[in-house]
Amino acid sequence: MSAPPLTVLTTTAEEEAAIRAAVREARGLSALSGRRVCAEAAHVDAALALLADPRVSAPIYDLPRPFTRETVAAWIEQAVARQARGEGILSFTLDERGEIVGYSDVTVWPDRASAEIGGAMRADRQSAGQGARGFVEMCDWAFDTIGIRLIGLTAALDNVRSQRMIDGAGFVRMGERDSVRPDGTVRRSVYWELTREAWRAMRARA
Repeated sequence: MSAPPLTVLTTTAEEEAAIRAAVREARGLSALSGRRVCAEAAHVDAALALLADPRVSAPIYDLPRPFTRETVAAWIEQAVARQARGEGILSFTLDERGEIVGYSDVTVWPDRASAEIGGAMRADRQSAGQGARGFVEMCDWAFDTIGIRLIGLTAALDNVRSQRMIDGAGFVRMGERDSVRPDGTVRRSVYWELTREAWRAMRARA
């Protein structure tokens, strides 16, 4: 997403500070599909191997193309700085061998108690339900641990797999919006939102 959610929430200074602190302090994160860790420079080569596979990266508009060691290193460096500001968390899911099998990128707007979640799984783990389970897990974490109150999401018009996953998680379609790629080009996207209250109500019924 190239902009905050369309719905504008207001926060108190105390709520904004609490969200920033929660983002800055996040370290190891639980994951059903493996061990999730915050991104750091040591992950550059493994992250490059993950993203170089078009089955993983092709549908995702905001990744650092072209995929080189330098662009991936800069992507991770920027994510570390963003977390230090309390404005986002890039994390990798590791398998039992320590290999990266997926990533999650949470962009946070603390002054609006809002966030966006993006990410992908390694090709051999796609279409097996792991991505959907990881997505639900990240939503739980963002709402309950980080303390945001609204999540906005986008997916490319032809990314049917992600659209099914987001619809299945209970997010509400709110039309389309333009997503701006790092090179300045625009991708038209399907757009969803969901509030913390609605998410918790769905989870309580599950």
